[in-house]
Amino acid sequence: MQPPEIDLTKLDAIIDRHKIGKWELIPLLQDVQETFGYVPPETIEPIAEALNLFPAQVQGVITFYSGFSLKPKGKYVCRVCRGTACHVKGSRSILRLMKHELGLEEGETSPDYQFTLETVACLGACFLAPTMMINRDYFGKLSPTKMTSVLGEYRKKESE
Repeated sequence: MQPPEIDLTKLDAIIDRHKIGKWELIPLLQDVQETFGYVPPETIEPIAEALNLFPAQVQGVITFYSGFSLKPKGKYVCRVCRGTACHVKGSRSILRLMKHELGLEEGETSPDYQFTLETVACLGACFLAPTMMINRDYFGKLSPTKMTSVLGEYRKKESE
């Protein structure tokens, strides 16, 4: 399956909102990623030109920050915490089950672009360990049953 089509006409409006100066690069990239789900490589040159930067500078920022991606991600990005508290409370088994349920390894996206599986160093919700996020929603105090149930809810959204 092909990645979703990109409507580059939206890029001009995003650039116009952030054309103030070089310090606008990160907010502009966040806006692009929010709009397209990732930073399409073909947007790098127009962004660089608009902010009077070299394309390599824009590329460097994108590749430095793990929050940015040059590849399309799934509609639902599943992030499993690997922090100390989560590790101690069993995040490794949650990740193993998540890999099995989705049929994905870390960093992979399903062929239908519905799910992407990632791990992160810390989600900042240690009191809920073990924790995962799907897009912006946190799920904590996970057990295998709870994780499977949460995943089932997102799968159900797709079939509706």
